[in-house]
Amino acid sequence: MSHQKTAVKTIYFSIFSNALLAAIKWIAGYFGNSYALIADAIESTTDIFSSTLVLFGLKYSNRPADKNHPYGHGRIEPLITFLVVGFLIASATIIAFQAIHNIKTPHELPKAYTLIILGGIIIWKETSYRLVLKKSKETKSSSLKADAWHHRSDAITSVAAFIGITFALIMGKGFESADDWAALFASGFILYNCYLIFRPALGEIMDEHTHDDIIFKIREISKKTPGIIDTEKCFIRKTGMKYHVDLHITVDSKITVKEGHTISHVLKNKLVEEMPEISNVLIHIEPNE
Repeated sequence: MSHQKTAVKTIYFSIFSNALLAAIKWIAGYFGNSYALIADAIESTTDIFSSTLVLFGLKYSNRPADKNHPYGHGRIEPLITFLVVGFLIASATIIAFQAIHNIKTPHELPKAYTLIILGGIIIWKETSYRLVLKKSKETKSSSLKADAWHHRSDAITSVAAFIGITFALIMGKGFESADDWAALFASGFILYNCYLIFRPALGEIMDEHTHDDIIFKIREISKKTPGIIDTEKCFIRKTGMKYHVDLHITVDSKITVKEGHTISHVLKNKLVEEMPEISNVLIHIEPNE
C-alpha cells in the first residue's frame, strides 16, 4: 500500500473514532454532571473537523506536479497543520472560559459512573495515538503527526478529568469544582501541544535543515555508484510526504560531458528506487580537480 493510501486510511479511522467518542462524552458529561467530560467532548468534536481537514490535505497533496506547481502540491500539508493548530487553540480557549465560569458557579458533584467511561476512553485514545503516530512516521506526514497528537492530547485531558472527578467524589460536597479545575488544566496542556505540532510544520514551510538521516543515506548510495568519487553539497526540501533533493557529486575531470550525464542519471534512478520517499533529484556535476 502506498504512503498516501496508508495516510488516508488512518485519517478515516481518526474521523470515525472521534465521532463515536464525542457522542459518548457529550451524553456521559451531560447526564453525569461532569464539565471535564464535556470539555473532553468539545475537543473530540473539534478533532472531527480537524481530521476532515487533514483528509482533504492528504488527498490534495497527492495531485501530480503541474505548470503552476512544479514541485507538486505537498506543501498544503503543513498549511493544513496550521489550521489544525487553530482548531486546537479555539477548543482550548472555549474549555478554559467555561471551566472558569463553572468554578465560580455552584453545581452538583459528577456521577461515579463517568470514571468507568473515562477509563475506557483513556485506553482507546492512547492506543489511537500510538497507531496514528506510527503511521505518520511510516508516511513522513506532518499533518498525520498533528492528528496523532490530537489523540494524545485527548487522552491527557481524559486523565485530567479522571483525576478531577475522583478527587471531587472522594472529598465530597464543597469540592465540586475539582472537576472544572481539571478541565482548566487540560486546556493549558492542549495549548502546549499546539506548539509541539506547530513547530515542525513551520520548519517544513521554511525548508529547515532537519534531514541528516536522509542525507547520510543519499551520500552512502552515491559513493557506491560507479564513476562517483565523492559528494559535496546536499540540500533537501520536504513537500508533503515526498522529498526533493539537490545534490553535488564529484567525478573524474577527464570524462566527457555525456559520461557525466550518464552517471548522474544512473545515480538518480538508484536513489529513487532505493528511497521511494524521494520525488525528484537534481544532480550537479563537479570535477575532481
